[in-house]
Order: sequence, then C-alpha cells, then structure tokens
Amino acid sequence: MNYTEALDYIMSVPAFSPKSIVNGSEPFDLVSITELLDRLGNPHQNLKYVHIAGTNGKGSTAAYIAEILEISGLKTGLYTSPFIERFTERIRVNGVEISEEDLARLTEKVKRTVEEMKADGTRLPSEYEIVSAIAFLYYKEMGCDIVVLEVGLGGRLDATNVIPCPELAVITTISFDHTEILGDSLGKIAFEKAGIIKNGGELILYPQSEEAERVICRVCEERNAILHKAAMPLKLISANLEGQCFSLMLDGKSEIYETGLLGNYQTNNAAVAIQAAKILQKKGWKINDEDIRTGILKTLWPGRFELLRENPYVIIDGSHNDEGASVLVKSLQQYFPDQKIIFIAGVLEDKDYAHMMKRVIPLAKKFYTITPPSPRALTAEKLSEFLLENGAASAVPVGNIKEAVSRAVAEATSDDIICAFGSLYYIGIVRSIVKEL
Repeated sequence: MNYTEALDYIMSVPAFSPKSIVNGSEPFDLVSITELLDRLGNPHQNLKYVHIAGTNGKGSTAAYIAEILEISGLKTGLYTSPFIERFTERIRVNGVEISEEDLARLTEKVKRTVEEMKADGTRLPSEYEIVSAIAFLYYKEMGCDIVVLEVGLGGRLDATNVIPCPELAVITTISFDHTEILGDSLGKIAFEKAGIIKNGGELILYPQSEEAERVICRVCEERNAILHKAAMPLKLISANLEGQCFSLMLDGKSEIYETGLLGNYQTNNAAVAIQAAKILQKKGWKINDEDIRTGILKTLWPGRFELLRENPYVIIDGSHNDEGASVLVKSLQQYFPDQKIIFIAGVLEDKDYAHMMKRVIPLAKKFYTITPPSPRALTAEKLSEFLLENGAASAVPVGNIKEAVSRAVAEATSDDIICAFGSLYYIGIVRSIVKEL
C-alpha cells in the first residue's frame, strides 16, 4: 500500500459506523475502537497523555501545550483534526508530521485487522477510529514520552477516550455545536465533554457558563477528580499583526508572555496552556518557566486568524460556529477598526450558519460565497441568497475556491482586508492558493 492508496482506503470508510443508528440508542460507543486496538496489541495503553476537549480553541491549546513539552526535551506526540493542507498534519511527533511511508505502512496494518474483524462478523470501526488507531500505533513506535490528544467530537464517546487516565485533562470553551449529537443545551454538551474526566484524574477548565460549569464540577466530584479553574482574565499589553503580548496573574505574581498567534481568543488559549504546563510541572514533569514562555512564543497553528499576506491583507480563519464567528468579529474589529471586510464564506449545511453570518454581515463590504468540498456543504448559491435576504450589500456565488480568491484579490485595493472563514474544510485550500499568488 502506498500513501495514495492509504488515503483512498481511509476516505472510503464511513465517517460514522453502522452503530450510529441502532434503535435510537447511543449515537456512538467505544466498542469498535476498543476491539480494533485490542487486536493491534493495545498500543495506547502504556503512553502518557494530555487529553483536550472543548467546542472551540482545543486545537490551538493543544499546539501550545505540545510546543512547551517539546521545548522541555520531551518526545511529544500531537493528534489533531481536521487537517488544513495535508492529511499527515494530524499525526505529529516533536512537530514533525508522520511520513507518507509510515502512514501507508500503518494503514495497511490496520486495514488487515479491520478485515479480520469483518470476517469474524465484528462491528467495524469508523474512519475516525481507524485514523486514531494508526496514530496510537505511531506514537508507541516512536517512543513518545507524552501525547497531546485532541478530542474529535464530544469527549465521552470519542474514539480518543479509550486512553487510561491522562496526566491532565483540559476542557476549553463550551458552546453550541454538533447539537444533533451532543445535545441541545450547554449542560448536555458539557456532560459529553466532561466524559474525558477519569476517576482520580485532574482537570483544568476554561471559564464556562454557569450551566456548563455546574455539570463539570459535578462530574469531577463524582469521579474524585481534582479541578483547576483557569485564571482569567489576563491583561493584554499589546497586539498587532506581528503578535500579542499579555500578562497573567498566577499565584499572586504577574508574568509576561508573548505569542505570535493572532486573534484575541489566542491569548486566552495560551493562558490555559500555561496553567496546564504549570500543573504538569508540579506533578513532576521537567518543565521550567522559561520553557513555558518560549513554547508560547514559538507556537504556530495555521488556519486560525492567520495572516497570509499584505497589500491586500488576506486572513483565513477556521471559525465554523456561532462562538467562532463572534470571536472572529472581535478580532477583525481589534486589528482593523472601522474597516469593512471582503469575505470569502463557505459553510456546512448542518452548522448554525444563520447566526454566524448575521454576526459578520455588519462588517462586510462584500461576500464571495463558495461550496466547501464536503457532502454536507451548503451551496454557494444558497448561502449567497441567505446573505442578501439578511442585509448583505453584495453576495456573489462563485464556482470554485480558486476563482473566489482570485476575484477578491483582484478587486481589492492595497488597504483592503480579505477574510476567508466558515469551515475548516476549505480554508486549507485557500491557504495553498494564496501562497502561490
């Protein structure tokens, strides 16, 4: 099996296995992934983890924590999803993506095991469970000291939740997303996220709504887990298109940090990562304060309020729900006050795109709408129609992503701002196109 064949196989597997519709019972469970890993020798069992759940910010927080751990001299795995430009981005060790050869080799091994399960009449794993198994095999082979593991969806029944009690669990912001699976209230969603809290474990929690926090506190009490509430707010010292500087009060002492990541939410994610690292430090992990400071400064995380070029400015942002759109608006207003934005927008039909778009319409000079490369995509025409019906001055559906980028850049003056957002499924394509301009 070569790399292309490996990707073809992975993409051919249903995103949700048949267990997702069984007499109205749980939409997911851990039966298939547990069986698959057991047949593979349980590669996940003897690794150490930082396990991260949340609606928004978990990828950036994972990247910050992984960078700190790597700088501290630890062989550090990082598992995230989705990818922006290359599938191999999802599985990394010390910042280096899994090679195409290793991905193909491990995919073939997992495929053989899945075929054995099929022959035995065992319920088969989903695409995400197969990728997770490949990742666990790789981290074990590489001899990782610790793995930073981002939850894909929810927490309680996510494939990553097969791991033993992690060194630390992290829950970032909780808001409405995937409500058809996770529930229609913040309390229900929080319960799913809190599923990563293990008996006797330890959790650091981003400040939440009262409803969400109440649920998580209850789960911690039931599982005799230690709860740390992340200190907020921090004080922003400076912010420009080159980075941000902020101070954070911890243990009665104010410390100053810098990050190259833009967007006002990234300093909050950094604050959670800093406090997570200090908890690990107290647990005996060899992380010093300078490692933490350097890690925050050096972290790169593409696709999240990422400035790709100037003259005109082109920004991509993976915001794909109401909370994400809200912080995108705040960031645009912070960096470009009183300026109208040319938006490239594409969304999935099952997302709450109505609230997202209503947040950004007041900032818009014009929209170019596209259809993301997903079977769940809302068409460019339908999105354009919605925008015009809700007050957008201009919304033009465009046949493909490259055309949308080219038209936006050609139309813009050197002082204009172009922002592509709405779905992680297409901003990686925008990123590749802009780099070639």
